[in-house]
Amino acid sequence: MNYALLHVRWAVPAVTAIMLAACAASKPQIAPPPPPPPPLDASYDWHVLLIAPFGSVLKDIPLAVHEVLVFRDEAHGESPAGDPECYAVSGTGPRFLTRSPSSYLLCFNRGKLSRIEATVRLPENGSAQIVADACALWTKNAHAPNTAASAGPERSEGSKDSKDPVACEGADGGIAFAAHIEREPNEEDTQLTIQLDAADPAS
Repeated sequence: MNYALLHVRWAVPAVTAIMLAACAASKPQIAPPPPPPPPLDASYDWHVLLIAPFGSVLKDIPLAVHEVLVFRDEAHGESPAGDPECYAVSGTGPRFLTRSPSSYLLCFNRGKLSRIEATVRLPENGSAQIVADACALWTKNAHAPNTAASAGPERSEGSKDSKDPVACEGADGGIAFAAHIEREPNEEDTQLTIQLDAADPAS
């Protein structure tokens, strides 16, 4: 009789432990939240393109430059600064979107820096995410942004059929910015051009 009671006393805790283990195993496992994305490279900020303040004169530019002729089509032929004189950097321009610009222009109106324009080539398979990340950064504190990548003015440079939609635009700290996307036929890369304009280029 004592042996039977002893067996029951040992069996009850064992059964209880098995039931608790089964309940614990049946609870759904909650996956931990994904880690936050790494911070964007500092070169995503278009302010890195401002090697001199707007209104600076040519002699104050800290890089060697040479004058270039800029041809504009009808859609973009008249810039806010009228008909400025533009200069290209004799060498490599500031790093932008983790890349060296294929074109980096400084334009002067009435002898004062009024526009900066930079072009970088992006890989086709990653360009959409790069532009989205950059635009989110640019418009964070900007005014009147436009992120409609499917709409924008047409452009006829290079090809009459090519289009140059506005990918992102706005104004920040008295500087207007507008980025355009251009995809050339038979090209593996996407070209992004950003223009920075002084709020009052004639001042």
